[in-house]
Amino acid sequence: MTLEGRYLGYDGRYLRMETEAGEVTLDYEAATCTGAACPDPESFVPEVRLSGARRMGEVLLPALIAGFAAENDLIAERIEIDDSQFAYLLGTGEASVLRFRFRLSTSDEGFADLLANEADIALSVREVLPIERERGREVGLGDLGATGRSQIVAIDALVPIVSAAREAREAILLTDLARAFGGEIDDWAALGEAEAMPLVLHLTDDWTGLAQGFVERVLTATDRTLAATVVRHPDPASVAEAVAVDAQALGIVPYLSYGNAHPLGLAGACGLVSLPELTTLKTEDYPLAMPLFLYFPMRRLPPLAADFLGWMRTGPAQFIVRRAGFVDLGVERIPVRDQGQRFARAILDAGRETRLSELQRMTRLLAPRVRLSTTFRFGRGATELDPQSRTNLFQLAADIRDGAHDGQTLLLLGFTDGIGPASANRRLGAERADEVLATLLAALGGALPEGVEVRTEGFGEALPMGCDDTEWGRQINRRVELWVD
Repeated sequence: MTLEGRYLGYDGRYLRMETEAGEVTLDYEAATCTGAACPDPESFVPEVRLSGARRMGEVLLPALIAGFAAENDLIAERIEIDDSQFAYLLGTGEASVLRFRFRLSTSDEGFADLLANEADIALSVREVLPIERERGREVGLGDLGATGRSQIVAIDALVPIVSAAREAREAILLTDLARAFGGEIDDWAALGEAEAMPLVLHLTDDWTGLAQGFVERVLTATDRTLAATVVRHPDPASVAEAVAVDAQALGIVPYLSYGNAHPLGLAGACGLVSLPELTTLKTEDYPLAMPLFLYFPMRRLPPLAADFLGWMRTGPAQFIVRRAGFVDLGVERIPVRDQGQRFARAILDAGRETRLSELQRMTRLLAPRVRLSTTFRFGRGATELDPQSRTNLFQLAADIRDGAHDGQTLLLLGFTDGIGPASANRRLGAERADEVLATLLAALGGALPEGVEVRTEGFGEALPMGCDDTEWGRQINRRVELWVD
């Protein structure tokens, strides 16, 4: 059998070719290869090409690569290729064993490179778009949105910052943030400050990927465009430095990149405030939390690269994630005493439909238990879990299999937004909790191990995390929480 086509890649054993019959993968030892692109197995060093979000590639992935190398007694050497590309070469000191090659720009560019076969992994601060999924299927990459085609490695967030002169301010309305960066507000008085003062806005340039995420999540979502008056900076550190010394300034930076500036929480018109903290980012209670994705097509990676992807889920890797300034994927315990604001809001909002007796029943159930940061969220009116929630579910299944919850009763509590009758929302909350349980059981092979019990309850709109006056707030309220005894 003779095949002719364009060389696409080689992982040390398997050769990939683009032929008239489509993409073909061959065992190189069982084939005879002729042509200038044929690799030499004796001198070949496997390479993984990564393209996409700059902050992931400049900060997070290099830290993880260094940690993986150290744990496997390898040496990681950074090599500058040109102004837009660099590589990390892993070796034993005597021989090179794997090369990570980076091209950094934005999530959009990362997916474009993946679809053009110019990257093996896309680095993204957002989910794959429907058009990108369709294009991926067309070019033979499989469904990039399917389970197993992506991996969340950490969580980041978009955080508003102001100068220390405004440190008494706790939060800003998310709607005001959109109006300000959309050019509809140009004075601090319009943001509730007593003194009129010009508002100066700061954001990174488009090259970092941060600005792209902010525009999509805050402006495009509200049919706005970024104001031309926004001052642009090359990196988050420059934004923080400029904001810290200017009482007129309002900026956007990633989580923990505040410098000497003061971070703000995000508020709704009803008074609920979500602060950018470890637990609120893990639970997705903070509206501008951003899971950080790796997307890869339906193809083989070099064995050591596959080992690296698996290692990133381990405890040592997640420790490196937190040390690098991001939020890891580990589970946090949140006792009832640390949830006073939302319980107080539930009591204050109790009325004709959500009766005090229902809140008392819920409180009696939760008071002796602890909430875990493992949370499951859904799209508008849907029961399909979002990507971070799918990651949480598979991790929960692994923890149950590994005995982390032996002897415990787990509670899956379903909540909704406040739109519609309270009785219907209680049923919807219960249905969502049941859906999570069904998906969990499927991940466990159809049954729970002996000694673990999982119960479901639906409390509907009884315990809001956000205000229902915006889609952001309603989205936060649609969730299933996990509580343990």
